[in-house]
Amino acid sequence: MLSSDQLAALAGAVCATAETLGQTISPGAAKMIAEDLADYPAEDIRAALQACRRELTGKLTLAAILQRVQAADGRPEPNEAWSLALAASDEFDSVVLTDEIQLALGAARAILDAGDKVGARMSFLSAYQRLVDTARRENRPVKWSLSPGFDQQRRLIAVQEAGRLGRLPAPVVQEYVAQLTHEPVTQNGAAIAGLITGRVAMPTPEVRAKLQLVKATVEEGRAAKEKQRQDEIRARQEKFEQQRAEQLAAIESLGVKA
Repeated sequence: MLSSDQLAALAGAVCATAETLGQTISPGAAKMIAEDLADYPAEDIRAALQACRRELTGKLTLAAILQRVQAADGRPEPNEAWSLALAASDEFDSVVLTDEIQLALGAARAILDAGDKVGARMSFLSAYQRLVDTARRENRPVKWSLSPGFDQQRRLIAVQEAGRLGRLPAPVVQEYVAQLTHEPVTQNGAAIAGLITGRVAMPTPEVRAKLQLVKATVEEGRAAKEKQRQDEIRARQEKFEQQRAEQLAAIESLGVKA
């Protein structure tokens, strides 16, 4: 949250940015835009205004600024998200995913398992964009988590890469690395053939089935939680519309135009 002085400075920056685009914004309008941006990090706002000055050819709008602020939240663009989701579908591979990717993959899982990759991609992209839009509208920070595969070496590589990209904090990376490099090597725990020969070994059927069940349960839980949240939002919207309709009806009954 920005302080009063920072809000005033931001309003001035909005006016100055508009001027570089040949536009004049009133102090009141600039103040409103600054207040709408106040919950975002100051460095992201500065970068977004700079991008607007360089990229916009039309008028400066709050939507244009927000689009660039939100793009800095670390969430992958849809096509990259789909690539990560496909990698996570490989039971041997390990991938670090956002909550939105995991939920969208759960929505497209049945289509993907049926072999329709084109249909699965369309379903995934639609769900992912909707989830990302909602998260950004609610100003929720991005959250990355590991989707582990059977191959322990790939898990280690995925965790280290996520740390390099800043997707997992250093303490989490260190904890994962310690676990992965000190676990006892067994068929079920560490893909022994992959560690010794470079060829990936399959865990026992029992453990494989349990791991698949765990993954499916996690995806179902996330999907159920998201559905509950959307249902609550929809219920609040319906209640608001009902109250508004009742108020308008009451006003009309008094012969007053709304």
